[in-house]
Amino acid sequence: MKIGIDRIDEHLPLFAGKRIGLITNPTGIDGRLRSTIDVLKEKVNLVALFAPEHGIRGDLQAGVHLESHVDERSQIIVYSLYTQEKKPTKEMLDAIDALCIDIQDAGSRFYTYIYTMAYAMIACAEHDKEFIVFDRPNPINGVDVEGNILDLKYRSFIGYYPIVQRHGLTIGELARLFNEEYNIGCRLTVVPMIGWKREMFYPETGLLWIAPSPNLPTLETALVYNATCIFEGTNVSEGRGTTLPFQIVGAPYIDPYGLSDAMNDFGFPGVFFRPIFFKPTFSKHADKQCSGIQIHVFDAKLFRPVKIGWTLFDVIRKMYPEDFKINPPWREGSPNMLQYNTGCDYIQDGAYDLDELYAIIDRDSDIFSKTRERYLIY
Repeated sequence: MKIGIDRIDEHLPLFAGKRIGLITNPTGIDGRLRSTIDVLKEKVNLVALFAPEHGIRGDLQAGVHLESHVDERSQIIVYSLYTQEKKPTKEMLDAIDALCIDIQDAGSRFYTYIYTMAYAMIACAEHDKEFIVFDRPNPINGVDVEGNILDLKYRSFIGYYPIVQRHGLTIGELARLFNEEYNIGCRLTVVPMIGWKREMFYPETGLLWIAPSPNLPTLETALVYNATCIFEGTNVSEGRGTTLPFQIVGAPYIDPYGLSDAMNDFGFPGVFFRPIFFKPTFSKHADKQCSGIQIHVFDAKLFRPVKIGWTLFDVIRKMYPEDFKINPPWREGSPNMLQYNTGCDYIQDGAYDLDELYAIIDRDSDIFSKTRERYLIY
């Protein structure tokens, strides 16, 4: 199997005579584990780097902003794209002829890297620059599609286009979808992989897993991310500040045995919910004893994260009506984090029962599956 950057030599004419910029982070490596920065610096005229959330070297926690600077190792200028503006400015793009991206996506609507890519594509369209994607696998496979379609009233940097949570696309396929379906219209080239099959989970690719962000350390985390990320918008810990982010969910007021029994009673295939006690070192409930559940996925092919996440949310809210809280918005008059994460208001409002919510997920998954078919490469 070869990922996009492994095929750089086959595509060198694409870079000839051009000043190249690169969006990347520590996941941007080739099959020999060399940084894409080093590969491009050796083979093309790499003149600028562009940093997504967490930075070029992955040394920043979620939400931490950074300024433009010179990368110590490569001595190349690094422009931050995790700013209020979020997209490259004209001044940044004046220094290059083509902008590339090589970064590992998580297979989720929530993940900011895909919108860093989208904003960069928009800027390239505005300033007539080429955009090149070195494609990589979807780590949670390219077959399964699950979720609700984002209501654009809740558009944000964790959900910018009307896609579902588990989109089942590679980052290159997402670029094609964004470019054509949502009318970005940049000059786009995807350098495709060889040997990747849609049904593959990441371990089946033979590639080394590099944590794409500090709170996505393992493939197991990526599997459950689409289930538990919605708890960011509540007073329930999603495991940040522990060694098991997103794999555990809890709060000081939760009975872990009652919650695990309630979730296991649903009989979801491929998963078991185990009672757990934990104490986050930072983020919500820092240094406080919490209890809740750990999500153990024993058959990834059967695991349905979005339905499980919405079910868990419903169960906790009903079990703890006095204690469970939805966090207020960051700014008065804006949607709150739960609305941004779920891409709707009906989860917050409790407008539907679980069977009705499952029907929404099934319907929207079918609708989006038909849309995405036009942009599949593999």
